[in-house]
Amino acid sequence: MAKLVLAGKANCPYYAKAELLADYLQANLLDFKVHKITQHPDKWEQWLHDICEMNGWEHRQSPIIWRELLDRGGKGLLLGGVNDFLEYAQHYYGITSMMLSEEMLDIAEENLQAHIEIEKEEEEIKSLIKPLQIWITSASGPICYQLIPLLANGEVFGMTTEISIHLLDTGQFKEVLCGIVMEAEDMAFPLLRSISEHTEIDEAFVQADIIIVLDDVLLNCEAQSLENYIREVSEICQVYAPLIEKNAKREVRVISSGKTFVNLKAMMIMTYGPSIKPENVIAIATSWESTAKAMLARKLNMNAAGVKDVIVWGNITGCNYIDLSHAKLYGYDCALWGPADFPHPLLNVIYDSKWIHSEFQSAQSSLSSQVCHCVGILPAHAVASVLRYWYHGSPPGEIVSVGVLTKGQFCIPEGIVFSMPVRFQNGNWEVVTELEINETTQEILGRLAHELIQEKLIALKEIKEMHPYGADKITSKKYLHQEMETLPTGSL
Repeated sequence: MAKLVLAGKANCPYYAKAELLADYLQANLLDFKVHKITQHPDKWEQWLHDICEMNGWEHRQSPIIWRELLDRGGKGLLLGGVNDFLEYAQHYYGITSMMLSEEMLDIAEENLQAHIEIEKEEEEIKSLIKPLQIWITSASGPICYQLIPLLANGEVFGMTTEISIHLLDTGQFKEVLCGIVMEAEDMAFPLLRSISEHTEIDEAFVQADIIIVLDDVLLNCEAQSLENYIREVSEICQVYAPLIEKNAKREVRVISSGKTFVNLKAMMIMTYGPSIKPENVIAIATSWESTAKAMLARKLNMNAAGVKDVIVWGNITGCNYIDLSHAKLYGYDCALWGPADFPHPLLNVIYDSKWIHSEFQSAQSSLSSQVCHCVGILPAHAVASVLRYWYHGSPPGEIVSVGVLTKGQFCIPEGIVFSMPVRFQNGNWEVVTELEINETTQEILGRLAHELIQEKLIALKEIKEMHPYGADKITSKKYLHQEMETLPTGSL
């Protein structure tokens, strides 16, 4: 079987002549097939250069015609231009073309108009399938590297949702970002419409549906004070928040993750971006939750996937409290058996209360160290899991810990980002307020809230110093005084 490929500029009269002859041969010969490619005149030269370079051909005019070697594979056999094709048809089939120049020009004009219309239709079809625009900051780090495959494989947003990923970092990491882009493109994820790198801050968050903030500060307590670290976080958010307001979509969802000041980053993005909906900004606590579950599973010699409803309260990357009072075990091998969805209360199974109150509680500092020193798989999985819950709902009956803006739940002061139990449903989240909290836990929550209030007060003080004439409520003396009154004596 002869299969010819005919390519040329859409407005080329010689392409039109070769096209009509090829159509005639295809219509009258059973074993003759033709595949036609047209290119816009503005794109023709580059396209011709690329196809010739790929196949090792020398050809400089429109059209270019080659034969596909279907029976042998490999690259095609170049025939040449229109004259070469006419000779080929005459020699093999005894058929030639007698088309006049005027006819060639008319058909060439029709071809150009048809090509433009087809391109427009294709663009319209693509525009109907709008991919989710995902922006990731500090994208040169290992968390982003591990996160991209999780976002692009279809498990987070669904197997019918395309995504476009935008990697944002400073200019010194441009080469790293380009390398990540190339790797992601090489993996050819079906749902990854595009991936791009950005080092110009002014173009950040354009049309963003989701923004994942991974920025961290390098902690060295001997070299800098807490105030300096908070100032650094505030400066980052002071840049990001106005750009989110300006460039992102109105319903943009912002996720704060990383190893330092996760709660504060979420808080300051809402502070500097007052038009960003507070319910669309959350901080990720799932890494700590997963690490605690794994530790409990090792103690009980069971699969960590069967440990549910472990709650992380408070300052995610600071002082937090791992609450086991509502934790449940599924599939635990013990004397009491039930169906697969039958839960065992964890505290009823671990009879060694000394281990819980001594080793487990004291191990919480090592949990934080373990999370903060992970190479990226754990926090990447945490971000992907929370995004999946946000879009498709959390597992029925299960509790997920995330940092959200408080509204007085569990007697926690309003206006701080505090990790607490939530459930995701129908694209939203709600705090699980029906949980019973004992006095001991309530006291712990009060102490954790004071740390976050102190961080917030320091941050607001920095805002006041940077914007001494600002009239925003959140920096007003009255508001600062109200916040200070919630602190115990001597806490500042």
